[in-house]
Formats: sequence, structure tokens, C-alpha cells
Amino acid sequence: MTNATTSTDSIERTVVIDAPRERVWRALSNAEEFGAWFGANLKGQTFAPGKRARGNLTFAGYEHVFFDVMVERMEPQDLLSYRWHPYNLDPAVDYEKEAPTLVTFTLKDAPGKGTVLTVLETGFDNIPPGRRLEAFRMNSAGWKSQMDKLVRHVTA
Repeated sequence: MTNATTSTDSIERTVVIDAPRERVWRALSNAEEFGAWFGANLKGQTFAPGKRARGNLTFAGYEHVFFDVMVERMEPQDLLSYRWHPYNLDPAVDYEKEAPTLVTFTLKDAPGKGTVLTVLETGFDNIPPGRRLEAFRMNSAGWKSQMDKLVRHVTA
């Protein structure tokens, strides 16, 4: 079951996963494992508050694009958040001049030893108007795909 909520500034996706909360947490909080399901080479990296994690995407045709995040908060088995520049595909654009969005994953217990996982990305209204709608559109579809990949990863 997946639920979706959108506004002009935020994207929210919720999914119930048939896996224990600690398993879902490990897939989110371990940078290398996160990279494995997300599609980013994060080998040798860790997620920690105030720490940057960066690696090339592993999607065919997008290997030149970096997954680049600054971890904000980690509350074991409850919450992971990071800031990033969404849909940062154009090598000619200096995305560092833009305000990043905030991605927050929250975990809650679901009946039957499952996990309710919600991802909320906010801050799209701060992206320059020339690329705001495309970044929003691409990440809206992207979070659906990423949640599906995470579910497959933790239930395999």
C-alpha cells in the first residue's frame, strides 16, 4: 500500500513494508546499503549528522551525476533527514548556489511486525523558477520508484 501527497513545495510518499523496523532502518541509515537500493556508489561512506556523503549514480546514462547529501538528523529507527539539490543533472549548472531541499524519512510500527515508512521532501518553492517544476515533477515520480526499490530490497 502506498499513499501520496503533494503540494507545490513538498512531496510525500508513505508505504507499509512487510519487514521489521530495524531492517528498514539499516537500509536507510547504512550509506553503502542505501546506495545499493537507491542507485548510488556510496562504498566506504557513512551517514552521520553534519557529514556529507557523495557518490556517482549507478543508473545507466546517469553515471556522471552525483548523489550528494548533507545528513541533518539521525534518530535510530525513527528518523533520517538530509539536504540535497534535487534533479541536479546539468553539469553546466552550479547547484550549490540554490537552496537545497530537505528529505526526511520517518519510520513507525505497522501491524504484524511491519514498518510504515514515509518520505517527505520539502523546499521546492525555493528552487529557481526555471527548473522548479521539472525538479518537482521528476522527484515526484522518482520517490515512487525509490520507495518501490527500497521495499524490494528489504523484503528480498
